[in-house]
Amino acid sequence: MRLLPQSLLWRTFLLMALLLGLSVVSWVQIFRLYEREPRSVQIATQIAAIVNLTRAALISSRPENRAYLLGELSQSEQIEIYPVEPNEKLEPLGQRPVFQRIEELLHDKLGAETRFASARNGLPGVWVSFVIEEDEYWVRLRRDRVDPNPPQQWLGWGAAALLLALIGAYFIVWTVNRPLKRLTEAARAVGRGETPPAMSDGGPAEIQTLATAFNQMASDLKTADDNRTLILAGISHDLRTPLARLRLGTEMSSDTTFRDGMVADIEQIDGIIGQFLDFARSGQDEATPAEPVDLAELAQELRGHYESHGHPIALEIESTPLMIQGRRPALKRALHNLVDNALRYSTNEQGEADITLRIGTERRFAFVEVLDRGPGVPAEHSERLKQPFTRLDVARGTADGSEGGAQGGSGLGLAIVDRIAHQHGGRFQLLPREGGGLCARLTLARASA
Repeated sequence: MRLLPQSLLWRTFLLMALLLGLSVVSWVQIFRLYEREPRSVQIATQIAAIVNLTRAALISSRPENRAYLLGELSQSEQIEIYPVEPNEKLEPLGQRPVFQRIEELLHDKLGAETRFASARNGLPGVWVSFVIEEDEYWVRLRRDRVDPNPPQQWLGWGAAALLLALIGAYFIVWTVNRPLKRLTEAARAVGRGETPPAMSDGGPAEIQTLATAFNQMASDLKTADDNRTLILAGISHDLRTPLARLRLGTEMSSDTTFRDGMVADIEQIDGIIGQFLDFARSGQDEATPAEPVDLAELAQELRGHYESHGHPIALEIESTPLMIQGRRPALKRALHNLVDNALRYSTNEQGEADITLRIGTERRFAFVEVLDRGPGVPAEHSERLKQPFTRLDVARGTADGSEGGAQGGSGLGLAIVDRIAHQHGGRFQLLPREGGGLCARLTLARASA
């Protein structure tokens, strides 16, 4: 379980909140440190004045009037006077620096014999002793005169200031993070082969520079992709015209062996050119709007096509209909490439192939699997085979024009499937099949999800 959030917004905000909180705590401690001495002097002066005035009043008054005077002091000034009794239970005033400093100041003002207590016989307060002739008395003051509670408004204003600072910090972090989030979404769109809208130039200078550089990069990539598509389409178109003439001349040849070989070579070249065109068109599929596509219906149509050409395919459908949101021509092209790849590498000498087309669901996703009994693909080469113009000469046939490898393709079939998978927000995997062979798995999000 991760305790820290993963987003830049909340990580930065929490860091700023921590710094603001530590700053507030530090300022409170500094305030208390510098406020301690003047506060101690003020409280000690006040207590000393009360004790001296009380002692002077008692000394100057008549003995018969002292009880009345003590009552008046208790009611009007909330000062209580008690004579010292034997065996009193006293509790010390406290170990806080403020209390210790007050005791030092009162010893200087009232004398070294002055005693202090925070409770006397269980009665709390601030107790200070004084002597009149040979009699000792206690003056009891309320505790809040020495240790007043901080005013509630101070706490309220402090909390309000901290809250406003946190809101400001969140707004600042959000302002910086918003263009970064848009840039992340645009970068993901570029990774899917899309052309994102141009980034706005608003915000700080650094963000503007980054947005301008990204816009230029996206424009350059779009131009390069368009040029590549144009070149591939032009080359493929220009090559097919002389190939058609070459095929016509070959079929007119009287040498049957030579003619059949040349026709096979021409058909292979024509198939490779078709893959070039498919690869060029796959980069333009984003312009086609997505629509609901029934994978089960598409698979049945695909099986009928290959059966009509003498290639029976086993079909396993988990449920029908099985709807996804996608582009039907691109998905059909991807499935054709997968089946053609399976036929190329799993057909035996009798022209038969053990191929299974499986359609099913997995949580919120639908998957299409093309399973064959060919030589398979080593796990360390599965990702490399998805790159354009990449072929594996070891496991999936030599495909290099040598003996036994004449059936090789251009190395674009699986790259086209991988690009179509990414354009649909899915993924393409090459997995080992149980019992030997290859499982080409195309996973796509279901329309209901």
